[in-house]
Amino acid sequence: MRRKQEKAPEALGIYIHIPFCRSKCAYCDFYSLAGAEARMGEYQKALLAHMRETAPLAGGYAADTVYFGGGTPSLYGEKNLAQLLASLRKLFRVARDAEITLEANPDSVARPALRRLRRAGFNRLSLGMQSAVPEELASVGRPHTPEQTDLAVRAAREAGFGNLSLDLMYGLPGQTMDSWRQTVEHALLLEPEHLSCYGLKVEEGTPLARRAAAGEVLPDDDFQAELYLWTAERLERAGYAQYEISNFARPGFASRHNLKYWQLRPYLGFGPGAHSDLGSRRYSFVRDLDGYVQGVLRGGKIIDEDGMISRRERGSEYLMLGLRTARGVEAGEYRNGFYMDFAPIEARLRQFAAQGWAGEREGRWSLTPAGFLVSNRLIGDLLERQREAPLPGRLTRGEREENR
Repeated sequence: MRRKQEKAPEALGIYIHIPFCRSKCAYCDFYSLAGAEARMGEYQKALLAHMRETAPLAGGYAADTVYFGGGTPSLYGEKNLAQLLASLRKLFRVARDAEITLEANPDSVARPALRRLRRAGFNRLSLGMQSAVPEELASVGRPHTPEQTDLAVRAAREAGFGNLSLDLMYGLPGQTMDSWRQTVEHALLLEPEHLSCYGLKVEEGTPLARRAAAGEVLPDDDFQAELYLWTAERLERAGYAQYEISNFARPGFASRHNLKYWQLRPYLGFGPGAHSDLGSRRYSFVRDLDGYVQGVLRGGKIIDEDGMISRRERGSEYLMLGLRTARGVEAGEYRNGFYMDFAPIEARLRQFAAQGWAGEREGRWSLTPAGFLVSNRLIGDLLERQREAPLPGRLTRGEREENR
């Protein structure tokens, strides 16, 4: 008698938030704390306890990506990081070829520590380079120098990291086209496998927002658009394919973890402010170190937001997130996955294509670099059409309930 084949576990992403920083950047609105290193010990205990408590929920999954973000995870110390990764491997099924990423600032990494982290299992490093111009780094409170970025890249390569990503930021105070080109060309000389290029956003409540309110002039949207379009063209010529609005990679080096968010794959988060999406449930944890630590260790409330996601909401997310990527969206995926009619969406996409904002290839629709620049407006338009469209008449009663 032939044995019944076991169902392969679904792939899962795991995110661990390390909220400690040496200093707070002027533009940052992520949950992070400067000068709180004395709290790391109790935070480690809380993270380990939370992992043990949560692991049974992931029994049907196998983690193929793990991402340590922040904050500045490299400031947390290689012993703490290695312990967390070892505990994850014991508590969860972690794939042998899992992508395991560590975010780091160039001033907080050294070759001996990186070697220990590489031996512990970390295989991808994301360095916050941001700029190759000292004055631009200083203008937003970055704690490192361009020389430290060069040293960090060299140390990472010598430690055995073959998957390196650099974060760059355009639209910084005082930035010009020439200085941005200097940054990009410097980054290309470092030969990373991946580049993330983000436009500066002035987030409410940050020091940069207060400076802007006081009259400081920052690069405007039109200039940021000029920088962005030049970047997309330059990186394509350098062999980096644009696979998402802000992300470019050599073949085979797209961020597998970040793709989970954009492709609606399941993920678990740990730490204050971290989010999880498992099954049809999405939830996040309080953005408060004390609240998170005490809640985990003493049984208090740590959930901040919690809710079930309907198919219609998932359909909206499919459009919103899929159109951030070069892979885009497709009629069959939309209809079969969310029981909604793609025709009104496709009709509008054809109008976008006439403006040079979208294109269709082998049945998949995606935005062009020019479309990425106005993606918020275009996607908002599509979501409005989705809301106005009636549900197909052939849905079962249960399917209609799921779409409400």
